[in-house]
Amino acid sequence: MQRLDFDKKAKQHGSNVSFSQRHTKKTWKPNLQVKTLMIDGKKVRVKLSTNALRSLKKKGLV
Repeated sequence: MQRLDFDKKAKQHGSNVSFSQRHTKKTWKPNLQVKTLMIDGKKVRVKLSTNALRSLKKKGLV
């Protein structure tokens, strides 16, 4: 299972349950955003979850 670099988020698996109690498989994906960051003086495009983006903003890195 692939995880993100900054906050280790991955897809989650579970079931949709209808009124008649039928279970169908479902996946939940993390909310990813593409952001351009300055890393070592170079612009780098990075896929970040919104949670990681919020943490970087709080630390003043974005």
